Amino acid sequence: MIHLSPGRKKKLVKLLLNLLTALVILGCLFPFIWTVMTSLKTRVDTINPAVWLFKPTLENYQAIFQKRDLLFYIKNSMIIVFFTTIISLALGTMAAYGFARFQFQRKEDLALWILSLRMLPPMAVIIPFFLMGRFLHLLDKHIFLIIVYLSFNIPFTIWMMRGFIEDIPKELEESAWVDGCSRFQSLIKIVFPLTLPGLVATAIFCVIQSWNEFALAFFLTSFNSRTVPTTVTFFLTVMGIIWGEMAAVGVVATIPILIFAILVQKYLIRGLTFGALK
Repeated sequence: MIHLSPGRKKKLVKLLLNLLTALVILGCLFPFIWTVMTSLKTRVDTINPAVWLFKPTLENYQAIFQKRDLLFYIKNSMIIVFFTTIISLALGTMAAYGFARFQFQRKEDLALWILSLRMLPPMAVIIPFFLMGRFLHLLDKHIFLIIVYLSFNIPFTIWMMRGFIEDIPKELEESAWVDGCSRFQSLIKIVFPLTLPGLVATAIFCVIQSWNEFALAFFLTSFNSRTVPTTVTFFLTVMGIIWGEMAAVGVVATIPILIFAILVQKYLIRGLTFGALK
């Protein structure tokens, strides 16, 4: 039996933990690494997944931008995500403030009902939304998809922001009221700045949810307002699946979210830990 000194045991445990962490990180990144590799393969190489050594090519990226006009769908996604996130934050934060600061009958029941709206699976509401859009002649229009996305982003925003606002002491607002501020002014000058990390964290989740949503966008659009995730159907042909172009779209669709997350990562970390230590 090998006897190790306390110092060596500590180093061995640290080494094993580092190896385990590296394996977990590699496991998490492997799907994306595989997607990037597939996007750089020719169509012949993608047929055989066992091919690890190959000559990289950008023909899949050229195809999705030149033949598939991917920029058009990226623009649609950005427009829809931008307005959905801004409106969700504005309306959701106001509603969250009401839940956090006011007392009224059946408040918790109403809050739970709002949360239940977020729990509805998209497939359960597609037919009502489709009939509504057809009746109002709003199918395949940006405004309709924005309204649909608001129906599940606003409940999420309300529940996220309610917790952040409740962590702010009421005394800060009461001091502002004594100094002559109205409730709305205290909301703008005190509550919003203090909940900025929470607002950014909520915005990130709203952006990700809206950007990645597929089912509603697929059934409620046809061309004019079609989003990036729905382009996956372009690569399902009678001749087979065009894996290279599909992977290239996956990589390109991931880049905007990564850039956004990197730019606001400081606020995201603060937002996720906001109120954790009291």
